[in-house]
Amino acid sequence: MGVLQNKIDFSLLVTAKNANPNGDPLNGNRPRENYDGLGEISDVCIKRKIRNRLQDMGEKIFVQSDDRCDDGFDSLRARADGNEAIKAISKGKNTDRDEYAKTACAEWIDVRSFGQVFAFKGDAVSVGVRGPVSIQQAVSVSPVDIVSMQITKSVNSEGGKEGKASDTMGMKHRVEFGLYVINGSINCQLAEKTGFTDEDAEKIKQALLTLFENDTSSARPDGSMEVCRLYWWKHEGKTPKYSSAKVHRQLVVKLKDGVSRPTSFDDYDVELNELDGLACEKYEDLI
Repeated sequence: MGVLQNKIDFSLLVTAKNANPNGDPLNGNRPRENYDGLGEISDVCIKRKIRNRLQDMGEKIFVQSDDRCDDGFDSLRARADGNEAIKAISKGKNTDRDEYAKTACAEWIDVRSFGQVFAFKGDAVSVGVRGPVSIQQAVSVSPVDIVSMQITKSVNSEGGKEGKASDTMGMKHRVEFGLYVINGSINCQLAEKTGFTDEDAEKIKQALLTLFENDTSSARPDGSMEVCRLYWWKHEGKTPKYSSAKVHRQLVVKLKDGVSRPTSFDDYDVELNELDGLACEKYEDLI
């Protein structure tokens, strides 16, 4: 397929039930929330999950998690230096930045999707790539209730302690229930620069539809995070008739009348307003 020719906007509805969607390391790993009590999931967290799904689909990923490394490299620098095509282009101060970026985009789908900064200590030059896929942080529709639980280990980490040491104590935090909206877009002008194709867009879509597969952890047990619906708008050309902000506003999610404390996706009404000349692919029967 050729380079992307149609601007794309998308909205994803996901739920968290008795899970920690994205812990805040500056707040004891409690689930993120804003000052209005609405739950949040950072865009970095969402991109991490997309990268993991693309990796599961057999795609080459530059920014890999250490526990998911599939090429033997233990750092981003090692992965870049270990690529023969990149190594051939790297010539210190005489490095052709455009050729370097083009080669990296061709090699790794996450680079041509999200972009990447290649800046390593000691290198004479740095290379920046702006990617066409942008994702906003997710925000819950309603305020979330965060429950904290004291936990203990059954054994001390270090010997020489007669009783329970302080390191056997800990806390776990979870969101009882939250419905989150993830908005994003794919820009054609930036797609031309990175070589992002229609086929790549389809892979991003499939990654979104299966976002929480193979994402099990103590904080997110299997089934606690769920993709409920995906709305995928494909504009008629590179320059859209409507802004992304206006497109995303057409999806209206509200609590049903009489519901004060939501416990499931069924407690919400979801309405999609149509825009003239803009088709929307709806994936609604996911739960």
